[in-house]
Amino acid sequence: MRALQDAFGHTPDDRDAVVATESADPTGARESIDRVTEPLSWYSGVPQTIVNGALWCGVTWLLTRDRRSAVAPAAVLALETACFVASAALVERPRPEGVWRPEQPHATSSFPSGHTAAAFALHGTLADLLDSHGSRGARLLVPLLRYWIPGAIAFSRVYRGQHHISDTVAGAMLGRWSAAVVRRELIS
Repeated sequence: MRALQDAFGHTPDDRDAVVATESADPTGARESIDRVTEPLSWYSGVPQTIVNGALWCGVTWLLTRDRRSAVAPAAVLALETACFVASAALVERPRPEGVWRPEQPHATSSFPSGHTAAAFALHGTLADLLDSHGSRGARLLVPLLRYWIPGAIAFSRVYRGQHHISDTVAGAMLGRWSAAVVRRELIS
């Protein structure tokens, strides 16, 4: 990942610095990846994830009138968050050092990636809801929800210097496990 950052001209001013995205890039080579990872990083933020979960509870209720399905997005985020907070407090892994970081890291431990875990949990649960209710377009949307969106968020968290790769792998595992629990208990 550091090689990718270097290839796009991202280098920290010093080993502990948080640098702005306006660092010199005369060719504009990194702009495309930066333009994609910045909104992904924002979209996966805590306030946005809470709002997404609440909105999807409402949308699910309106479409299905099934209470168990309607609470699934909130339930998966609650389960994932409880496990994330506990594991981050136990592990206390520091954020990556000596990498380009265009945004301030959260105060929590780097391991596991909470943004990645929440993305895999919420989007996996939405995919499960589509599968279980036989929605039109599920064949196209399910892989996008279950793998592509959360995978892109995981990439953005590492690329933007917020996490080690192993943090996002652990976050993905936590999110997938959380979605499986909610699928078993509320959706199936």
